[in-house]
Amino acid sequence: MSGFHLFFATDIHGSETCFRKFLNAGLAYKADVLIMGGDMTGKMLVPLVAQAGGKYSFEWLGAAYILSAAELPEYEKQMRMSGCYPYRTTPDEKEELEKDPQKVKRLFASVMRTTVVDWLALAEERLAKTGVECYITPGNDDVLDIDEAFNTSRYVKNPEGQLIMVKGEYEMIASGYSNRTPWNSPRETDEETLLVSIQGMAKKLVDPHKAIFNFHCPPFDSGLDTAPKIDKTFKPVTGITGVEMSAVGSTAVAQAIQEYQPLLSLHGHVHESRATIKIGKTLCVNPGSEYSEGILRGCLLWLDKGRVRDYMLTSG
Repeated sequence: MSGFHLFFATDIHGSETCFRKFLNAGLAYKADVLIMGGDMTGKMLVPLVAQAGGKYSFEWLGAAYILSAAELPEYEKQMRMSGCYPYRTTPDEKEELEKDPQKVKRLFASVMRTTVVDWLALAEERLAKTGVECYITPGNDDVLDIDEAFNTSRYVKNPEGQLIMVKGEYEMIASGYSNRTPWNSPRETDEETLLVSIQGMAKKLVDPHKAIFNFHCPPFDSGLDTAPKIDKTFKPVTGITGVEMSAVGSTAVAQAIQEYQPLLSLHGHVHESRATIKIGKTLCVNPGSEYSEGILRGCLLWLDKGRVRDYMLTSG
């Protein structure tokens, strides 16, 4: 087959603006394949509490609001676009939630799952008639509850733990799991376990040198994994030169890339480390993330005859 364009983005953290831009990348960049590399869900639930007279009260971006039901949709839209989840509730339910952290956790997971179902339906509506292939892998910050949402989609594929043929020609293996982090996120594991999982997938590859690795966590000490050091209170560590930085990527991912030397290795996880590097013959990419500003960072690649002919980091 002739070559094709692949667009890769990651770490949109619930931003509907970025997700819609991701879907539009097929047309905007003439991409034949879209890959979302993980951390697709948001981090905050915003309760909108019903008040007398049909009004709602809530706090948003450091300000307190009391608005009518008619005024609410515009603010709900802004919240969704920035990666938050508006949730209409009552004073009684809000009080119950404040007393029961587990109930909050279940509610949050339910809202995220519902949103992912809606997003996947939108992806099918936008892409199914175009022939653009679309792959989305949950990342370490995404709760396991959202996985079942992918069962509702006939079009978007979750390649987690699988060997997938991209455009019928390039083998791809994928995982959204990371090595351990200070935040104890939902999809973390020990390096040894992660390596066993990756090697189990890699051993199924017919031609590793023509394969695509789609691993949310970047390789350790590669320049794609440099993040601020944090202390026990999760605050950045500062020194004479400012915020201290450290490598936080995965040794398992680094070892797998060095061992199998795939054609291409796609990563995210560390928003600050937007870059491309070579590990041996493997092109490794982390497009970075600026989701909170509604900016979609990405990478557009041209694959042709078993080679990456060209690529560029994108922003829009």
